[in-house]
Amino acid sequence: MGSLLYLECTSGISGDMCAAALLDAGASEQAVRRALDSLAVEGFTVEIGRVAKSGLDVCDFAVVLDAAHENHDHDMAYLHGGEGEHGHTREHGHDHGHAHGHPHGHDRGHDHSRSHGHAVPHHHRGLADIEAIIDGGAMTDGAKALAKRIFGLVADAEARAHGLPREAVHFHEVGAVDSIADIVAIAVAVDDLAPDGVVVTDLPCGRGTVRCQHGLIPVPAPATVFIAEACGLPLTPVPVDGELVTPTGAAVVGALRTASALPERFAVRRVGMGAGKRAYDTPGILRAMLIEPLA
Repeated sequence: MGSLLYLECTSGISGDMCAAALLDAGASEQAVRRALDSLAVEGFTVEIGRVAKSGLDVCDFAVVLDAAHENHDHDMAYLHGGEGEHGHTREHGHDHGHAHGHPHGHDRGHDHSRSHGHAVPHHHRGLADIEAIIDGGAMTDGAKALAKRIFGLVADAEARAHGLPREAVHFHEVGAVDSIADIVAIAVAVDDLAPDGVVVTDLPCGRGTVRCQHGLIPVPAPATVFIAEACGLPLTPVPVDGELVTPTGAAVVGALRTASALPERFAVRRVGMGAGKRAYDTPGILRAMLIEPLA
């Protein structure tokens, strides 16, 4: 066996954390930007830089939305059930982890998609809409297939959570511009790194509640739990208040994971660290390592 990708999810995993860690581990930023620039989606730019997390220098992947597409992430007290909503700040936590699907005709909020170069109002994006965006992007067939598999896992989980058929699920947060960018970036980065397998040992299960469009829901969010069930993902309870594993993060692991245990001996060939955006009682870092098993 050649190289393995080891995602060390001690602090959890979300879309932006994973994209950053993969880029820091050596995935082509040029390939990621080319794919994102080619998407038939308006209203965002991508910033890739360095930030300090727990005193460490780590990569930060941020999708910056314009005013028409902004998806505000309320301050931590409000997000996790505090009383105050006013004065919130944007945490850039794009993958809110509590996206919901709804039948056609249930219009709340809006965004825009581009069709043949023209902006078209689009109140919700269904899975078919998102798959069409992915299919039109400048990326390999392997990257397209992976991106669609990740979104498919989220769609199936949301369908189950809301008692809807898969085709009736229309996305809010997870189908928003920023999360499309996160997932496409991850798919292109993994395809570029081309590991022979992906190891994820377990996922930390936080506690408490998170606020979604319809009120407070328990952590982990229902979609995250359904993805964990469907993909057999191991969860380990940890004494941390907060959503450490988001639905997008769980779907990435479900789509990629080929092994749940590390080789007995291995050499580390590359290391990447991606920053989380929220302040929990964890380092807030996802570490991605390309490793080579040793005899």
